[in-house]
Amino acid sequence: MDFTQSIEIVLKSEKTGLKTTIIPVVQKFLEKGNYSANSLISKFNRDEFSVLHDEVQHIVIGDIKNKDENNIDFINKVKYYVYTLDTYGELEQYSDDNELLYGSQYILPSAELFDIWENLYYESNIKENLLKYAHTMMEFSDKGVNYNIVTCNRVILLHGPPGTGKTSLSKALAQKLSIIMQDRYPQGIFIEIKTDCLFSKYFSESVKLVTRMFRKIHEVIENSNMLVCVLIDEVESLVHARDLCTDSDPSDSIKVVNAVLTQIDQLKKHPNVLIFCTSNMTNTIDVAFVDRADIKQYLGLPSMNATYKIYHSCLEELIKAQVIFCDKNIEDVQNINKNECMDEVSKKLLEICKKSEGLSARCLRKIPFIAHALFVCSKFVQINDFLDAMEKAIDREHAERSYFCKS
Repeated sequence: MDFTQSIEIVLKSEKTGLKTTIIPVVQKFLEKGNYSANSLISKFNRDEFSVLHDEVQHIVIGDIKNKDENNIDFINKVKYYVYTLDTYGELEQYSDDNELLYGSQYILPSAELFDIWENLYYESNIKENLLKYAHTMMEFSDKGVNYNIVTCNRVILLHGPPGTGKTSLSKALAQKLSIIMQDRYPQGIFIEIKTDCLFSKYFSESVKLVTRMFRKIHEVIENSNMLVCVLIDEVESLVHARDLCTDSDPSDSIKVVNAVLTQIDQLKKHPNVLIFCTSNMTNTIDVAFVDRADIKQYLGLPSMNATYKIYHSCLEELIKAQVIFCDKNIEDVQNINKNECMDEVSKKLLEICKKSEGLSARCLRKIPFIAHALFVCSKFVQINDFLDAMEKAIDREHAERSYFCKS
């Protein structure tokens, strides 16, 4: 069957048989309501749907694959994924002598990584395409496709300016993969390597640290029922281009690059591992490493549409938390793009988006906080007053950034 829609059902706890019996109840619930794609539902009427109220934490309605279909067929064209979230959160990994080995890890799917995917906004279906790439990589690997014939190292390199969501997208992709591949991999783990932990002032010690880190990863991937996603953040610090090295560069750094390349070649022999790498400085990455990356995806600064979506989600969250007050819904970006008659709030928000050009997604999500902290004087603030405060916060951000641009 050709599924055009994915729906996730997040249970409050594991119960025998519940994963099967809960789907018809959710179908009935969704059919009765007027729910659209990209929706998160977390409240359920106890009187009408007591099972959902008692057993379900969230329902996540994904994007529609066929954009021409306006209505969602919740019974025939939907793939349901039922799971629980791990609540232990980030776990740092230490050696026996209490020295940090490689960073931290999450058991997937993790409560801390929940809804990151839904709150990342890019153009050109970047998220969806990366998920397809990653899923295909794992599928080829699981089916035993000979990687000497059809090359696939299962390495994804995300690169671009700081604050564009590279690390967050890596975590979100790992989370989504653990959900959609749960039938094949009932367990999942996300390992985040902190590259600063792998450098030592002692000669040749860094190579030993890198080798020891990968040895620990090899121990994890021995469990063939576990999906293992590894993130190497700021990978350029580990695989600095060897042809850019000068006589003053220690030979230790070159040996580190060689060690990383060797270990990646070893990891691809295991079908259950996928490597994410991020970089702000791709021009300094060794070409041999770049060549090993199956997918190289650039993540740039937010477009106008993405900026509007980010601000819209921030305002919706503050309205829900009763930090700001708005007596009607703010237009979403689809209606703005259709040139439909906009209200004053939406027009003002659109102007704020234009003033925000050049700011990263990370910075955009800080603007509402700065606006409230510095430019809101009242405990109860209306939406128009808050938008005025956001404009002032943006002006302040641009002014502060200008100091860093001065010679």
